[in-house]
Amino acid sequence: MKKVITLLTIGLFLLVISCSKEDDPLDNSIAVNPNTNKQQTGSSSNDLLSDKKFKSMVIEVVYVAGFEPSSTTINNFVSFLTARTYKPNGISVIKRSIPSPGNSPYTDAEIVTIEDANRTKYNTSDVIAVWAFFADGKSSKDTDTGVILGTAYRNTSFVIFEQTIQGLSDSPVEPSRSLLETTVITHEFGHILGLTNLGTALQSNHEDAAHPKHCIEKTCLMYWSSETGSGIGNMVSGGSAPQLDAQCIADLRANGGK
Repeated sequence: MKKVITLLTIGLFLLVISCSKEDDPLDNSIAVNPNTNKQQTGSSSNDLLSDKKFKSMVIEVVYVAGFEPSSTTINNFVSFLTARTYKPNGISVIKRSIPSPGNSPYTDAEIVTIEDANRTKYNTSDVIAVWAFFADGKSSKDTDTGVILGTAYRNTSFVIFEQTIQGLSDSPVEPSRSLLETTVITHEFGHILGLTNLGTALQSNHEDAAHPKHCIEKTCLMYWSSETGSGIGNMVSGGSAPQLDAQCIADLRANGGK
């Protein structure tokens, strides 16, 4: 891993445009308003964290064939959500594949178009829905010195550039794929939960002024990392994904989370 890696980014562009492997927990006959899932990143943080309005959560995981996240990664993701959110009626994951859109490298606008064409789960009366897309290509924002692994770009939407992750994992000198996937997914969902100072209010002064919307603590999951390959290796050198630090957890708890 010789490139400088821009590990994780937030998509803050505001958008108002308009075969399952597991049982579908939503009744699609229920009227939904897709626009409720097309809002600014972090704006649904309280709805995701608390059970005040939504008692359960469904994660729609859509991937291009050949770029499916590992079952270990999905299990780690659900464990992360269970530890931080109140959803007494449970958290469900629906996985399915789609053909390659064939547009790599993907622009932000192309990622949105893919979601709008393929997303089927939207909020209902007491179920909040999340979209996660695992792409077969890289981000158009990649450079010769840095690559983007994931972006949270709406209130309940994020993309993982799985092809890039696969190219940076599972060799003798690189982290395991599930470890890198887990790190990227939980970081991006941290932004959707409003971290850091992105819809979930700060309870202490821990936002990184040099890298806004990220935690200043270097060991925290929400720390901004744009370092050499050895830098990202250090983030996961213990063999497990970075965890949220106490300050980020305090922010989430003040906004209705665990």
